Parts: sequence; C-alpha cells; structure tokens
Amino acid sequence: MSVGEDTHLAGVDRARVVPWLAAHVDGLVAPVEFALVSGGRSNLTYRITDAAGRGYALRRPPMGGVLATAHDMSREWRFISALAPTAVPVAPPLAYCADPGVTGAEFYVMGFVEGRVLADHDAGVALGAPACARAGEHLVEVLVALHALDPAEVGLGDLVRRTGYVERQLRRWHAQLHASAAQLPAMATEVALLDEVHDLLVAHVPRQSTGVVHGDYRPGNMAFGADGTVRAVFDWELATTGDPLADLGWLASSWQDPGEETAATTPGPSTAPGSPRRAELVQRYARLSGRDVSNLPYWVAFSRWRSACIGAGVQARYLAGHMADDGYLAEARARAEQGARLGEAARDALRQLGI
Repeated sequence: MSVGEDTHLAGVDRARVVPWLAAHVDGLVAPVEFALVSGGRSNLTYRITDAAGRGYALRRPPMGGVLATAHDMSREWRFISALAPTAVPVAPPLAYCADPGVTGAEFYVMGFVEGRVLADHDAGVALGAPACARAGEHLVEVLVALHALDPAEVGLGDLVRRTGYVERQLRRWHAQLHASAAQLPAMATEVALLDEVHDLLVAHVPRQSTGVVHGDYRPGNMAFGADGTVRAVFDWELATTGDPLADLGWLASSWQDPGEETAATTPGPSTAPGSPRRAELVQRYARLSGRDVSNLPYWVAFSRWRSACIGAGVQARYLAGHMADDGYLAEARARAEQGARLGEAARDALRQLGI
C-alpha cells in the first residue's frame, strides 16, 4: 500500500471528523493530518497522524455504489474487537462511529500497524528470500490459529448460521455479480460463464464445518515484519462464521507457483525467491490444523468464481466514480477483464473432483 497526503480528501469531512476523533480516541492530540492509503479496493483507508506524531487508521465505505450486505464497518469493527485478545494479530480497535452524519458513513479507527504489505511479486523480492520463506510459514500458522477459535468463546456465537456458509456466499455473490453487471452491459458473456460455474457449485456443495472465516485471507491484507512474521491481519469486512476451508481455498487460489499459467485470483508474493509452493502451504495447514483438505479443489473453484464477481464490483465502483482517486482505475479494468479466465479456471478445478 502507499500513502498520499491530501488536505481535502474525499470521504473525510475534516470539520466534523477531527472533533469526533479528539473526543473519542484516547490519547489523540489534534490537529491531525489525513492521507489516503491506496491498496484497499473495497473500503477506503486513511492514515491519521496526530500532533504528537502517533499514527492511526480510519476505515469507511466507498462514497457510493454500496451493494447490499457489502462494506459493513460494524462487521469489521466487531471482528477485530473480538480477535484483539486472541493469538490472531489484528490492529488495535480504538473507536467506532455509528453516526453517518459525521462524514457520510459509519467508520472506525484502529491503531496504525507499521509493516510491509506483500501485495505483489516486487514486494516479496524487496522483503528477501529468507523472510519470504518465513512469511509463507507464519501466514499459515496465523490461519490455523484463526480457525482454531470457537466463535462462541470469542463472542461471535450469534453469527453462527443454520444455513451453510457456501450456500450463503453463492447467493450473495451471485446477486452482487448481477447488480454490478447491470452497470456493465459488456460483461454479458462473462456473466453467462460465471452463471454456469455458480450452478455447478450449487449442485455439489460439500459437507461443511463451522469456524471463524476471514473471507479475504492473503498476504496483501497483512502487515509483515522485516523477518517475515505477520504483524497484523487487515480487511475483515467479509469475515463471518463458516467452513475454514473457504479461507484455505482463497489463499491457495491467490498463490501462483512460478511458471504456472493459471492466473492468481489476486496478486501476491508467491513467485518471489524464497516463497513456498502452494502445495507446501496446503500440506503445512493440514499438518498443523489436523483438517481434511481433500475437498480443497471445490473451495479453490469457489474462490476463483467469487474473485471474478468481486472484480466486476470493483470495476463498476471505479467507473461510477465512487472510489477515491488512487490511480487504480486502469488496474481495476484489467482485473475485471480476467473474470472470464477465472471462470474457466474455476470450472477446471471442479473437473478435478469429477464435477
């Protein structure tokens, strides 16, 4: 992620936000400076630096184009608050604002965790091979720690649903795909393919277990120390309770091995020197967690399909001007264009299971 200072940032009403921060964030000293942190493609993140030099992060939804059930700040806040006392590293939760009158939407403030976000190959190269190797090991260890939590014991028991995780997710993302496609008529062919994959996924839902699921678990949503250890896991807006293999499937689908033709669902450091291979991550997870991962191809297929749905939504929001200008529009278009390839890759993963 990168930070760009701006005294008139879209999404932040300084005249209202600064007094609110001074009144609700313990220890914060006004005046403050705001800077947009680029890298997040769903919600907006701003770095706050107060007069004492302390750093904070403010998270809020886009300025418009918010799809139903998406961009839920209260959900993110609840999960980081629940996980803060556990072995899962998260940014310290500091304050939550439920009043959209302050800056046009609900938002929350957390401590700013310094670290390297391994969002692409170059970030992995810059970290160095030994640290990349440790990063691959530790992100699996953190994922195992997350999945070992009992939702009820950490205060999330009321989020456990009677209906299965994947059934809920398929309904949600299928609806949001079509909501986004309504703004992008050129997507008709891609949508037809994703509809086909959706129907295959619905028809072959595996037996599921229940745990805490991050929903977007990958190196690009974490801050790493120079030694490769995970300092904090970010972006909990998709967090829920459900089958932990959904997270492993998402991580595996984003982890491209060197020389592999199938594109990753999202960029990452997996092809940088020192990074473990995908199979090593999966084997490490299976060994440390004790879970059966034989159905992982299904979850990889689901992850690729979901990534294509998310890419359509990101492109629709940027084209409609609902995201702050962080220079990502061209990349958003490119990501959306790979939706068909992801749909085909999802279908290929299902064929591995004989579907």
